[in-house]
Amino acid sequence: AISVMAHRGRLNSLLNLYGKPLKVLLKEFKGVRAEELAPYTIQSDVKYHLGSRTTRTFGKSPKPVTVELVANPSHLEAANPVVQGKVKASQVFRKDELGKKVLPIEVHGDAAFAGQGVTFETMAISEIGQYHTGGTIHIVVNNQIGFTTDPLSSRSTDHCTDLGRLYGCPIFHVN
Repeated sequence: AISVMAHRGRLNSLLNLYGKPLKVLLKEFKGVRAEELAPYTIQSDVKYHLGSRTTRTFGKSPKPVTVELVANPSHLEAANPVVQGKVKASQVFRKDELGKKVLPIEVHGDAAFAGQGVTFETMAISEIGQYHTGGTIHIVVNNQIGFTTDPLSSRSTDHCTDLGRLYGCPIFHVN
């Protein structure tokens, strides 16, 4: 799985889902030299912009899974098309024409999902044959904040996920 997310929950995810060692994460915040962070040697202006990649098992399954959280240079949705490109490249490399071996996962905030054009553009291009990855799981955290905008002022639909209806995406609302 290759995934992307903004800031909220990113440090927790880096540690607990993507296997970044706490020692490395703390050293990144302290500002040590790159060679002390090996193999995590990329430096960044904001430490929670960085990503991680590891191979691990989940639950009772013995099958190893490679999971990656791509670096995201902002709290915006800028890295969404990057994830789609990485997934497509991996599928081509693996000769995975049906998109069964690599799964793109995007985690969004409610205001960003509904309000940033790059989300719509990325979903639109995914329907073009040579860019199609077989589908993406979008997880939208509806925190009802949207920085300084309340939901009534940020969109013309009831739900921030209504964008997915344009593409016939199944949408599950969970409380």
